[in-house]
Amino acid sequence: MIKNSMKIIDIHTHGICGYDTRTTTVEHILKIAEIHGSYGVSAIIPAIYPASISVMRENMEVIKKAMERQNKKHKMQDARCKIQDVLAPCIRHPKPAKILGVHLEGPFLNPTKCGALDSASFIKPTEYNFKKLIEGFENIVKIITIAPEIKGATTLIKKMSDMGIIASMGHSDATYTEAEAGFNAGAKGITHVFNAMRGFHHRDPGIAGFGLLNKEIYIEVVADPYHLHPKTLDLIFKIKNPERIIIVSDTVKEAKTKKGQTNRLHVITDIYGKLSGGSMTIAESSERLVKMGYDKTAVINCITKNPERYLSASF
Repeated sequence: MIKNSMKIIDIHTHGICGYDTRTTTVEHILKIAEIHGSYGVSAIIPAIYPASISVMRENMEVIKKAMERQNKKHKMQDARCKIQDVLAPCIRHPKPAKILGVHLEGPFLNPTKCGALDSASFIKPTEYNFKKLIEGFENIVKIITIAPEIKGATTLIKKMSDMGIIASMGHSDATYTEAEAGFNAGAKGITHVFNAMRGFHHRDPGIAGFGLLNKEIYIEVVADPYHLHPKTLDLIFKIKNPERIIIVSDTVKEAKTKKGQTNRLHVITDIYGKLSGGSMTIAESSERLVKMGYDKTAVINCITKNPERYLSASF
């Protein structure tokens, strides 16, 4: 059992149950938080898909409004509970996951490693584009996925880090040396390790190899049945510093729809057959790992202490 004081944090979810972050409706974002909360997740960082800057800003604005509405509602509930506590114990129902901010998965990515993302929306990592993208949203942007090998990326990684935004390397064809340069510039994480990135090669371990061997960098792990082979999971948990592994869901709106209920999990792909998202919440995928024989304490840390430490590391 996870102690009540521990917060289960998912730092990478695009949506669930027919809802996702490509929306102009605040209620859709609140519904994503509510559904994750129903599975025991305490907090989420909704991930925004790469698109035109104007569209990404629209998506951020909706999440910002959802955060404001949540904060207002929580204050009212807390005040109500204090009054009720005088007469009787406060009865608490499962809470929606708290929205902590946004994770921008792009648009400064490598088209050759786009995965299921729209490579037509990828743009150059210039300070002008960066400012145009996040201006006015600096206080809610927590993580930005960026490909470190693209010209200008390391300069932008340093700028993000100086601002307190976590730079996570992903959708990348970076060599080991290029990934190391990104880390030295300030990158603190790697987005869904092994997926949408240069693979491990015996003459160049690549960005995936760097993620496993570097003791300080955090790695996201999608631990559903489809993203990583069981032996790849073994490799990760045997080699990687256990304090730097973060289990993420990477769920999309197709997750948990009728075909994707817990007892009928299905691989989620796009029209070209590429994996387009995770199929499990982090509570479920963590339970799966424990049943597979992984150390329970280590797995719990991957969804509680590790993401909490990661998010606080940049501030």
